[in-house]
Amino acid sequence: MSQKTGTGKYELILERCKSVGPIVTAVAHPCEKSALAGAIEARNLGLIEPILVGPAKKINEVAKASGIDLGGAQVVDTPHSHASAAKAVELVRQGQAELLMKGSLHTDELLGAVVARETGLRTGRRISHVFIMDVPTYHKVLIITDAAINIAPDLETKVDIIQNAIDLAILLGVQRPKVAILAAVETVNSKMPATLDAAALCKMAERGQITGGLLDGPLAFDNAISKQAAETKGIRSEVAGDPDILLAPDLEAGNMMAKQLSFLANADSAGVVLGARVPIILTSRSDTVRSRIASCAVAVLAAHARRSKP
Repeated sequence: MSQKTGTGKYELILERCKSVGPIVTAVAHPCEKSALAGAIEARNLGLIEPILVGPAKKINEVAKASGIDLGGAQVVDTPHSHASAAKAVELVRQGQAELLMKGSLHTDELLGAVVARETGLRTGRRISHVFIMDVPTYHKVLIITDAAINIAPDLETKVDIIQNAIDLAILLGVQRPKVAILAAVETVNSKMPATLDAAALCKMAERGQITGGLLDGPLAFDNAISKQAAETKGIRSEVAGDPDILLAPDLEAGNMMAKQLSFLANADSAGVVLGARVPIILTSRSDTVRSRIASCAVAVLAAHARRSKP
C-alpha cells in the first residue's frame, strides 16, 4: 500500500486517544522493519506500551539496521514465530497485556494461537475482521467486514460479524450505526444466497437478535454508497447513501472491495479483529506505518471502552 496523507478522519481518532493513555500491548514477532517501526511509533505517540515478543537477537538486529530506537521497550525472547504467537496470547490471558498486535508473522499463526480451545482468547462470539477505512471520496469513516477471517460465513456467523462491527462503530462515536448488507442486486432472489441472508438479517435485527444498529439489504454496492443511485432504482432507505458499515457476502468480496478502495481510491485502512477477549491489531505485512498507527488507535479506544463495559 502506498504512503498516503489521509483526509483527517484518522487524526480525529488519534486525538480521542490522547485522553486514554497507553495500553499495554503484546506484539507478536515484530521481526521486520515496518512491523517493529509501527509498534515503536505507536508507543512514541502514547497509544500503546509494547511488549515485543520474538527472537530478541533478531528484533535488535532489525532495530539497528533500520535505525529504530527501542527506547527500553520490554522484549520477551522466543525461538520462532509460532512460539511468539503462543507467548503473546499467554501474556494477554495472564492479564499482562490488554491488546494483541500482529508483527511480521503470518496471520494464520497468530489466529491459530488466538482460537486454541484451551489456551486461546475465545469468547462466545465468532471472531471477525474489520477494515476501518478513510476513503477520500466518502464523507465519513467506513467499516468493511469481514475481509480477512471468515471465508464463507453462514447466517449465524454473519450475525456475529455484524454485531462485532456495530459494537466497534458505537465505540468510535456512531450513535446508531447504519449497516448495508451487500449483494450483487438489491432484490431478494432465491438463487442468490447473499440476498436471502440479507433479508433474514434485517428481520433478525427487527426482532432484537442484532442490536444497536440500523440494517438494510440486500443492497448492491452502488445503491449502498450512493443516495442518487438508490433513488434512481426507487429504493427508499435510511441506510442507502450513508452507511457506516458494509457487510460483504464473503471474504473474497470483502477483501477485493477493501483493496480496491486502497489502491484505486487512495484510501487508508486500519485493521482490527473483534470477538476475542481483547481487540487484536491485525495489519498486512505490506501496510504502511500510518496504517499500523491507525489500527492501534482504533484498538486502544476499543480496549479502553472494555474497561468500563467488559
